[in-house]
Amino acid sequence: MALNLEGKKAVVAEVAEIASTAHSAIAAEYRGLSVSDMTALRNAAREQNVYIRVVRNTLARRAVDGTDFACMQEGMIGPLVYGFSMEDPGAVARVMSEFSKENDKFEVKMVSLGGNLLPATEIDRLAKMPTKDQAIGILMGTMKAPVEKLVRTLVAPTSKMVRTFAAVRDAKEAA
Repeated sequence: MALNLEGKKAVVAEVAEIASTAHSAIAAEYRGLSVSDMTALRNAAREQNVYIRVVRNTLARRAVDGTDFACMQEGMIGPLVYGFSMEDPGAVARVMSEFSKENDKFEVKMVSLGGNLLPATEIDRLAKMPTKDQAIGILMGTMKAPVEKLVRTLVAPTSKMVRTFAAVRDAKEAA
């Protein structure tokens, strides 16, 4: 269905708004996929709070102009589906990486993070990035480790003395 000028402006505005707040973006070629495959991709993306949209490349170029994803403009060629990660930078990479493993015809073309265009092979590194909750857990574990070690060090002489007294007591009871 062809869009009129107002429809095109609305699409550009919608994608531009998403691109201005997104953390990362991925463009992938979807040539040869069935409608049910694309529906499965959209459902997986919706669960991870990832924005997925098929947009004409000319409209996508206008939408990302002036955002961190302007670096993707040169590679916007062919039938592409665009994914933007709204909360977690690695969410879109996890969704598209999993989907590409199941569908051979789905090929990742561009990966963008923080205004940098990365090679398509970097999708796996981006997918392995921890989520916000995982990163907080790692940080808390790192911050807690020195305190735990200090407490164990301070308690060690006392517990060693108690074990020594217990050993002497057991030896006297056995004799």
